Amino acid sequence: MIRLSRRAFLHLAASAATVPAFSCVARAQTYPSRPVRIIVGFAPGGSVDVVARLIGQWLSGHLGQPIVVENRPGASGNIGTAAALAAAPDGYTLLLATAANAINATLYEKLSFNFIRDIAPVASISRNPLIMEVHPSVPASTVPEFIAYANANPGKINMASAGNGTPHHLCGELFKMMTGVNMLHVPYRGEAPALTDLIGGQVQVMFTPTGPSIEYIRSGELRALAVTTSARLEVLPDVPAVEEFVPGFEASGWFGVGAPRGTSAEIINRLSNEINAGLADREIRARLANLGAEVLSGSPASFGEHIAAETEKWAKVIHASTIERE
Repeated sequence: MIRLSRRAFLHLAASAATVPAFSCVARAQTYPSRPVRIIVGFAPGGSVDVVARLIGQWLSGHLGQPIVVENRPGASGNIGTAAALAAAPDGYTLLLATAANAINATLYEKLSFNFIRDIAPVASISRNPLIMEVHPSVPASTVPEFIAYANANPGKINMASAGNGTPHHLCGELFKMMTGVNMLHVPYRGEAPALTDLIGGQVQVMFTPTGPSIEYIRSGELRALAVTTSARLEVLPDVPAVEEFVPGFEASGWFGVGAPRGTSAEIINRLSNEINAGLADREIRARLANLGAEVLSGSPASFGEHIAAETEKWAKVIHASTIERE
């Protein structure tokens, strides 16, 4: 499988944006002249799907064409990603990219695509913080107390996740790697059953997105120890960041829009400008906040840098852990 360095990826992204053919310019002037589809590699109803439809609704109103969200779930998003990246680079097929794409680049050894090579970054959308939370039976109210408890009970703490190789899982592996604690990973088939067992006390700790867990924290059914972003969250101002106790720790999910490699710079820039205009809209910002997400706007180049950095970061975690590659 071809693997490109971060520098090579950024070079390709820059080159693709600077040498559009005349025919691409002509197409961009009339773009879009028909419906555009956004492929989502996950099932309907989840946060990825919700964000795709939110951005799609905005784009439809500002591009003057229907935006169709097409769900192609399976293989941690790889089925949908493969379909999107194999499409014609004409701006009529987009991908709702996620942190899973950066993880899967290393986790899966035999993919039909190379994400860094085959994606044309369009725009980042949001950063999705995770919360390190425990069942109230765990005798720890802070990260240092949890580390001390885990060290005193090696291998006896069960860490739930939404599945092998998910951001929940990788965040926990990063925590283990940076603190030296020993926790048993318990993968579930999805976030909901994992959270249910955490609330029931069958597992002791989990790194979960803000949206699905914040009400359980407020009700006292779960105890939040820290957030995984480098700064505290407005919705949980009294909950510290893991980084306050583990210097350099940062982990979060993210969403963005990409297109197949070779899509013209004019089309990419138009889509990027429209998406960033949407992210400045008060209603869209509020909708994202309700999902526990923070707006992460920026240029195609900055999104490309983010993808490269995330791919490199999670590759190091996977190679340093006992995660089974697929």
